[in-house]
Amino acid sequence: MAKHRGKKYLEIAKLIETGKLYDVKEALELVLKTKTAKFNETVEVALRLGVDPRHAEQQVRGTVVLPHGTGKNVRILAITSGENIDKALAAGADFAGAEEYIEKIQQGWLDFDIVIATPDMMPKIGRLGKILGTKGLMPNPKSGTVTPNIEQAVNEFKKGKLAFRVDKLGSIHVPIGKADFSVDKIEENFKTFLTQITRLKPAASKGQYLRTVAISLTMGPGIKMDPALVAKYVG
Repeated sequence: MAKHRGKKYLEIAKLIETGKLYDVKEALELVLKTKTAKFNETVEVALRLGVDPRHAEQQVRGTVVLPHGTGKNVRILAITSGENIDKALAAGADFAGAEEYIEKIQQGWLDFDIVIATPDMMPKIGRLGKILGTKGLMPNPKSGTVTPNIEQAVNEFKKGKLAFRVDKLGSIHVPIGKADFSVDKIEENFKTFLTQITRLKPAASKGQYLRTVAISLTMGPGIKMDPALVAKYVG
């Protein structure tokens, strides 16, 4: 990991006690004091879970609708057909269509953040697996991005619905707001996300489930929370 040597960063880092595991409220209040960038930084949560993602029964993936959204305007591509194209656009999709967008992606176009598709289009989207799969953009029913109700899906993702999946190291990294959010909004989003993660604990996961929990701004230092206190907090 690259070392941060910026003067502002080093000053902000002094606010964080080395080796300390913070309780939830203290960490959430502190993270908003670590702003150093001129842009509106993202509040990010990083988790390491007590799972072995090599085993299918220990995969952790799902979706959650944050009550206050992420603060980011996500660009949604809806791959569908017929009247669903107009429905997707009316719900807020930035792009909507069928084969023409599949061809654009094959030619290298990737100016979107989420792909949502109706089931009838999946056989055609399958050939985009190598392109979308490596970037985590392949539509999947478990993430809510393959659905017959594309209007509802677009609306939810525009409002702040998150799709997440544990990586090969057992980690999950997601945005839960912006630096200009109030502490109360960040806390509500944090609790909603962690509650969902707790609900998704695989039966095969043994021992401590929440191994590490940290929060930070895009350009700020990480603030580590006490996993036991986080588990108790989300109940």
